[in-house]
Amino acid sequence: MTVAEGITTLLFPFQWQHIYLPIVSAPLHHLLDAPVPFLMGIQHRDGAQRSSLHLPHEANLCFVDIDNHCVEAPEDLPVFPDQTELIQELSEILLRFGLPPQGGGITKPTTTTSLRLSSLVLEDLMEDRRNGNLGGEELAVLERLQALAQRCEGGKTSEGRKTLGNVFEEEEEELKAAKLNIQLREVFAGRFAAIFGRYEEFVIHSALDLDSWLSNREGTFNFDKVSFLSVQPAPYLRFLSRFLETSMFSSFVEGKVISRWADREPLQQLFDNRLERERLYDPDDNDSCNCRYRKCTTLFESAQAAERRLLRADHTAIHPHLLDMRIGQGRHHPGYFPKLQADVLAQGQNTNKWSNRVMASRRTKSKRSTVTDHSGADNDLRQKHTFVRKNLCQSKLLDPSPQIITQTHREFVDELLSECRLKTKRMLMERMGKESAEVGQGEANITGLQENTLIHGLCDLLERTWGHGLQLKQVRHTQTSNLTWLMSSDDLQKHRTCLSSCEQIHIMFIQTMSEGLSEVGQARAWIHLALEKKMLSQHLKDLLTNQEQLYKPHAFLLCEEEREQFLFHLLSLNTVDYLCFTRVFTSISIPYRVAIIPMKKLSIAMATVNPWVCVSGEVGDSGVIQMQRNTQEIFFQCKNLGRLSTLQLGQENSGLLAKCLIDCVMVYNEITGHTYKFPCGRWLGKGVGDGSLERVLIGQLVSPGGEEDAGRGTGTLPELASPSQSIRTVLGSFGSRIQEDMREAANNLVKHFHKHEQERGNLTVLLCGEGGLVLSLEKFLLHGLKTNRLFQRNVFVWDFIEKAVVSMETDDQMADLQGSTLKKGPPCDSLCHYVNTINVSPRNIGKEGKFQLFVCLGIRDRLLSQWLPLLAECPLTARAYEEDALLRDCAAVNSLSRILHTLDEFTITLEMALVKGVDL
Repeated sequence: MTVAEGITTLLFPFQWQHIYLPIVSAPLHHLLDAPVPFLMGIQHRDGAQRSSLHLPHEANLCFVDIDNHCVEAPEDLPVFPDQTELIQELSEILLRFGLPPQGGGITKPTTTTSLRLSSLVLEDLMEDRRNGNLGGEELAVLERLQALAQRCEGGKTSEGRKTLGNVFEEEEEELKAAKLNIQLREVFAGRFAAIFGRYEEFVIHSALDLDSWLSNREGTFNFDKVSFLSVQPAPYLRFLSRFLETSMFSSFVEGKVISRWADREPLQQLFDNRLERERLYDPDDNDSCNCRYRKCTTLFESAQAAERRLLRADHTAIHPHLLDMRIGQGRHHPGYFPKLQADVLAQGQNTNKWSNRVMASRRTKSKRSTVTDHSGADNDLRQKHTFVRKNLCQSKLLDPSPQIITQTHREFVDELLSECRLKTKRMLMERMGKESAEVGQGEANITGLQENTLIHGLCDLLERTWGHGLQLKQVRHTQTSNLTWLMSSDDLQKHRTCLSSCEQIHIMFIQTMSEGLSEVGQARAWIHLALEKKMLSQHLKDLLTNQEQLYKPHAFLLCEEEREQFLFHLLSLNTVDYLCFTRVFTSISIPYRVAIIPMKKLSIAMATVNPWVCVSGEVGDSGVIQMQRNTQEIFFQCKNLGRLSTLQLGQENSGLLAKCLIDCVMVYNEITGHTYKFPCGRWLGKGVGDGSLERVLIGQLVSPGGEEDAGRGTGTLPELASPSQSIRTVLGSFGSRIQEDMREAANNLVKHFHKHEQERGNLTVLLCGEGGLVLSLEKFLLHGLKTNRLFQRNVFVWDFIEKAVVSMETDDQMADLQGSTLKKGPPCDSLCHYVNTINVSPRNIGKEGKFQLFVCLGIRDRLLSQWLPLLAECPLTARAYEEDALLRDCAAVNSLSRILHTLDEFTITLEMALVKGVDL
């Protein structure tokens, strides 16, 4: 009781919104099977071991063993912000009051003699008599005991009789306990005030009146979670992202919204007043991203306030009524709850007269409230409590009758289905919003952290759904044990026929993962994988086949209609793409398959080359993987690369006619089933094209429907890929369109860096992909470039840049400017140095690859905006370009230089695949 009351008290300003039963009797143990959050207390039987206590939902259970001072927390529980500093501050307070922070050192007050102890018992009984808690036979027994005590005293003063010194000592202990209580509560209240000090700025008031808000409550967002998390310190994000999803925080925010039309909740009003007072005394402390821990500064004032209240008490409550027990059993020392009694907790029904009287009074009060004519403000307040607090009626939970138990579990089933519907709806809405932002059709309203939080909530929902009504004697606990047990139990080998070979492979892969996951971790990894493969609904349906003997009759999964609706809601998640398994389990080993696709007409050329590949992703690369001659496909296994971004394709230039025309390269993830396409469309070999022996290709994720359906049917448009050869033939392109493409490419980079760090896409795609900065600048420099059209030779920008650098170095050596306005200086020196370094690098990346590297290094080192005017003023430009070329247009060059200069404020980090072998 004390622990439960302490937890709910320290939650201020939040309030526990779910089942709350500090003491659960034996007939109510079925409530431990509730698939909803609860706070319950059960009796620890003498000699019972923790291993012998099988509880439902152990995967999500926080088990506090009060007697043994042990806490078993669920896996993946986020750490409270500044937990170490908070524990240190609480320990200092306990030590000031003479209490050990580790616990176990507190002993109940004892007396020196049995006479004093019996005298204290007699004093308690007399006080119960004065309060009216004794009568009948109990009163007669008390009178006889009192007469016997007086005869034994022999007219002398009893040692147990309270003296003035005893009274002062008891009052001092009471004051000490009150000060300790208020200071501990102040510390927690101060931490919540520091974390949520600016919460009012992120509350969304979208409704005009209370009726419209109530009618659209489920589809209304009352709190801007993304903006709130964006201003929080990074160490707080994991805890806060989960805490913002709890019912008590939602109820707290809803209370703030409703306060526009009705009176605020007392606790919320008290918390808001505290925030206003702190802002008044400390107006400079507005930086939410400051991780500096600040100790509570109101401990002394709060202790003084507690002392003043005790000295001016205006009401003294009577002792609580006695339970149905023998006299003396319920005796306890002040400040301690009586010891729980097994015979009382084992009773089927509570026949206590006080409990019946309280229940009758509640029914009378309920009847009066139904016939009372509420005023407008009271009616609003009543509606607020009716709609905001939807937890089950506490009195109904305490009824052990079979009809009420069945009805209670039926309400649990309805609540699970409603939670599933709301959770999948939100996941769809926010994921679709993120995909729209990725293709430039809107702003993202979800961060990667929030997405992980939503998926974690889905795992929690599935575990509670799967574990509702599970027979603990047959299966130890939740879905986790059911999965591993399903694949290994000899007695249920027949149930493996309901699983496809693919499902069995996935389950065995999860069980053999190298991350050392527990059963709970394996189950959640399986959920992540099934969700990413868009097979979660189907896998769960298959696993539910012929599993009726594992569940009790009231289990959710045995309610056929609700189960089908549940699976249908999960099926709706297949309309969006998730990479939750790929991005979460980054340390496991994944098998990949790479296939090089040559042009159909020249596919025989692959027999003459000896290719190699290097695949790169968000979290690493595979290293160089050599392929055998006359081989177009290779399997390899390496550490999870994350979402694939680039692929290096090269060959050793050995053999007769070692050249080939590559259409694309396909990479297939054997576990998740994702296929990545890396378009090429260019030659690989010396003497053809730009003479490249190595190319860096940009990948795109292909939808399961095939290449022609990429981006259709899943709501996700295809990503930008490597530029094709046809796009590079832009000599006749319109200048205005080229400038527009250049502005769009730069704008995409600016938007990339203004996004939340966890929401930024692949920077390499924005630089080198289709419509990226490299291709846009190449089109700008190709516009109006003269060429020998007689032989239809390919024109490369790198040829002009090399000649321009040679011209600059020659002019510098001869010290003859020949009338040129070119200004020598650091920009010119850096341009020559970068071009020469790229030319002498050991990589055979060809002219197109060298220009790509030139642009990437220039934008990284904030030099590209200075190099462009130098190229425009070079004397070679007038001879190499037509008169109407963009590079000879001063306005166009200045405009482009200003656009590139806006990118100098960002820190650009290039992938190793782009800058490998170049020391700049």
